[in-house]
Amino acid sequence: MSAPRNPRIDSERLWGDIMALGELTEPDIPYTRRSFSPMFLKGREWLSQRFADAGMAVRLDAGGNLIGRLPAADPALGTIMIGSHSDSVPSGGRFDGIAGVAAAIEVVRAFRDAGHLMNHPVEVVDFLAEEPSEFGLSCVGSRAMAGRLLDDMLAYKNAAGEALGSAIDRVGGDVANIAQARRGDIASFLELHIEQGRVLEDTHVDLGIVSAIASVTRVEIQFEGRADHAGTTPMHLRRDAGVAAATTISFVAAEAERRAAMGRGHFVATTGVVTVSPNAANVIPANARLIIDIRAEDDDVLEGFLESLDAQTLAIAQAASVGRSGWKIVSRTRPAHCDPQLRELLGQSAQSLGYSVLDMASGAGHDAAFISMIAPSGMVFVPCREGRSHTPEEWVAPEALAAGAATLLETIIRLDTRPAPANRTSTQGARQ
Repeated sequence: MSAPRNPRIDSERLWGDIMALGELTEPDIPYTRRSFSPMFLKGREWLSQRFADAGMAVRLDAGGNLIGRLPAADPALGTIMIGSHSDSVPSGGRFDGIAGVAAAIEVVRAFRDAGHLMNHPVEVVDFLAEEPSEFGLSCVGSRAMAGRLLDDMLAYKNAAGEALGSAIDRVGGDVANIAQARRGDIASFLELHIEQGRVLEDTHVDLGIVSAIASVTRVEIQFEGRADHAGTTPMHLRRDAGVAAATTISFVAAEAERRAAMGRGHFVATTGVVTVSPNAANVIPANARLIIDIRAEDDDVLEGFLESLDAQTLAIAQAASVGRSGWKIVSRTRPAHCDPQLRELLGQSAQSLGYSVLDMASGAGHDAAFISMIAPSGMVFVPCREGRSHTPEEWVAPEALAAGAATLLETIIRLDTRPAPANRTSTQGARQ
């Protein structure tokens, strides 16, 4: 009987999986595989077969997450979970999310091909609806796994009047028993993802080790002025809500740049929604509405920005002779910090394979943010060309993807063989 081989990534097989799944897209709208859609379910069928072919037992949990489980030498040990998501934004790319799922499958196949029996159970997960869904909610599956998918969220409806809870059931979940989706046995969670930015490419670094997933806060601001004739109203008599909006946009950009330079982690702010009314060329705007998206790694920096935004928009309104009729936080999440030990292990693994690494925060949201609420979590970024994502032009070099997958594999081997804590008991119920 031959001795087991060292597990190794088959980069061509990994690349072939991503290209094949990319073919499962809405006709004439590459690359679109929206959660809950028939095309999404086609992709799930394809993935289920790949899970099974890799030797995993396949199931759907109550939250609609597709999970493959690899047998282990000691099933009582905590689970090592790896994965990401397979749904896309409209006209998205072939790598966002699916690179993490495909890399996870390839890691398991590497163990199978080498005859390597893991001590810990290993699970590959395709989380349901990581991207914003037609129900107005993102990270549906990881929320369920973390116990953060609330009853009022299950009642959210899409344009056709279907409730989110019904849609989860329709794709194979079990909302009546949604609490069963919550996990307490995950010893470590790892997610490979494309960077969705250009830091790694510009710095010529092979891989990013994610320090934290930035919080996402959205603020709505409304100004109320008075509509008047654009040609006859003297400038000093105007109550122009559009001027207040424009001044706020300029302030947001300048203040965000100032705070980003403070050296306290990732910080960006964007005024992404701007509406004025009556929205006519010859009418002074009577009303203006803004929505500002703020991403921060440090909560204190965020709080300082919000205080400045509040005070400054009051001053802007006064200077423009308009009212500030609305200022409210529409939504807010907290920064999710990656586990220090997993970060160190990912970095050591990458460097042992000859790859350069950079510690960096993620300005985009990920399923790992919710799983970090219940288990130690880590992420590795692979560079994408020109930082482009959420577009058909999204592209990752095959060798970059293979480097990330090999680092994931090496990290899991080290996790699986490191000594357990002396006081280790079952992880069931931990981090509840």
